[in-house]
Parts: sequence; C-alpha cells; structure tokens
Amino acid sequence: MGDNKLPTVRLGTDGPEAGIQGLGCMGMSQSYGPTDVDEARATLERALELGVTLYDTADAYGAGENEKFIAPFVQAHRDEIVLATKFSLGTDPTDPTKRTIRNDRPYLRQCVEGSLKRLGVEAIDLYYMHRRDVNVPIEDTVGAMAELVAEGKVKHLGLSEVTASELRTAQAVHPIAALQSEWSLFSRDIEDSVIGAAVDLGVGLVPYSPLGRGFLTGSFVSADKELGADDFRRQQPRFTGDNAAANAALLAPVRKVAEGHNASLGQIALAWVQQRAARYGLAVVPIPGTRKRSRIEENIAATRIVLTESELELLEPIAGQVVGGRYADMAFTSAGRE
Repeated sequence: MGDNKLPTVRLGTDGPEAGIQGLGCMGMSQSYGPTDVDEARATLERALELGVTLYDTADAYGAGENEKFIAPFVQAHRDEIVLATKFSLGTDPTDPTKRTIRNDRPYLRQCVEGSLKRLGVEAIDLYYMHRRDVNVPIEDTVGAMAELVAEGKVKHLGLSEVTASELRTAQAVHPIAALQSEWSLFSRDIEDSVIGAAVDLGVGLVPYSPLGRGFLTGSFVSADKELGADDFRRQQPRFTGDNAAANAALLAPVRKVAEGHNASLGQIALAWVQQRAARYGLAVVPIPGTRKRSRIEENIAATRIVLTESELELLEPIAGQVVGGRYADMAFTSAGRE
C-alpha cells in the first residue's frame, strides 16, 4: 500500500482499529439499480489496496445476498479487514414492501447464525443492532448481543440510529465500539445530543451516507425524474419534487469550495465529515458506498483535503436549509425518538 496507506483509528475504547475511511457495501446488492458484478468485486480489492479495512454490510441488504456477495473477498482477506454486519431488519411476509424490526433474543440468535453462514466466517468483528425495536428494552437486546461476544461469535458491538439516552443505557450493559448513524453536510441531527454522548462514552462513529446517497456529489438532482423505478432514493422526500430542486441549489457553496481545491463535490463532503469529527475529538470512519474503483480512489483522496476555517463557515448553514426528511418515516431514526 506504500506511503499512501490510510491512517487508522480505533473505534471505541477497546474496539477494532480501521482505516479512517471504510466502504459501505449495500449498493452492490440493492437500492441503487443494476450492479456490474466484476467491477464491484474489483472495487472491494482496490479499496483494500488503498488502506480501506472496514467493510460494512447487513443481513437486510438484498435479503442476505450482500453478505453472500462479499463473502469470497472476506474469506480471502480475513486477517486484513474489519467485517461489520447487522441484524434486526426484516421483510413483512404479508407485504414485501414493508420492513419489520425485531430486537428480541430468539431473532438475534437466528440472525447471527445466518450471517456467519453466509459470510463463511467463525466470528463477526463488529455486529450492529441495525434499528431499534422500541418494544424491547435496549438493555435486553445489548445483553443478548453481549452473550455472542462471550461465545466468540462476535468480537465487538455496535448500534445504529440510537438516541443519546439509548446509547448510554446500552453502554452500561456492555462496551459499545461504534455508533452508525447518518451524518453529512445535509444531515446533522445527531449533533444535537447523540455525538456528545458518543464522545463522553468513548464510542466511535461510523457515518453512513456521508455523500447524501450521492446527492452531495451532484450526480443527480431529481430522483423521480433521473433514477430508475427500483432506486431507493425515489422514496426519500428530500430527493424528489420541489424539495430536490431546492436542495440542489444548496450545493453552490460546496462547488465553490471544490473549485478552490481542484476537487469534486463528493471529496469536499467527505473532508467536511472528517474535520467536523475532529472538532469533537471523535474517532470516525465514514463508509461511503460505491461500486466503482474510480470512485474509491476519489473518495480516499478526500482524506488528504484540509478545509480552511472560512470554507467551513461557508458550508456551515447548508444542513439547516435542507428541505424534506432523510426518510419518509423518521420514526425509526434517532431523530424520530429524541
């Protein structure tokens, strides 16, 4: 990997050490249209060559197909990578368009065994509760997850989209290495209280969608007009109709900053996440998703961009002006329960 190898950071007090940028693998199997399988596999390999070591998947991505897809790569490089997957999201058998959320012990047991089998590994490095089932006390769920650590099936625990109080309750049961929540120039609700709790508890942050699902790269403006019928982004309010046009206008300062660095919009968005985290003294490993080697190279180059104070000030107001929620139903996010 040479001199350009990514620096590393430790997630959590005793959690895994990983390159300061990871790779979200979801889009290789679902949500963003057809995938060039050969290019996607080459992207996994190229990411590792450049120092990416945290690879993020979930049993919900493609109903287990994403775990199967990355399994050969995982097995070939088992000692070089940090493997993260998740449980709790499922599909309603009576309506495939609806998702279910379960955090109970029997379902957790079923899920972890399924993930281990599909991935072909003996242990998962970082195992997340994907979403919170409010009908199950979080201390019960984390207690059941801790049993998996004791049994050697899981090495470290993570939570996704939990509130500050939920994170504190969980940490009292078992150390939480990482919190995975959406964080970007367009989505900053976790700054209200969740990040403060993570800092206090020594929990690392793994921001998903740091590129705003591609919107921050300028690759599309209107999801309902430009993206395929099966593209997940057509269901998100901020990317459709009048909201999309209003939000596209907010990229003007990002373009201005990008021009000053001879960089892409996406690189500025990623650099912002890294520098924002540094202000909190927070260990952070963003996981932008891509299926192309060229994008991996572009994304990793963003870790070497340093934004000036004046540039950060120019970008500061953007999130407060975004129109539309990041999901049609925010009830399953930390912001929806704060």
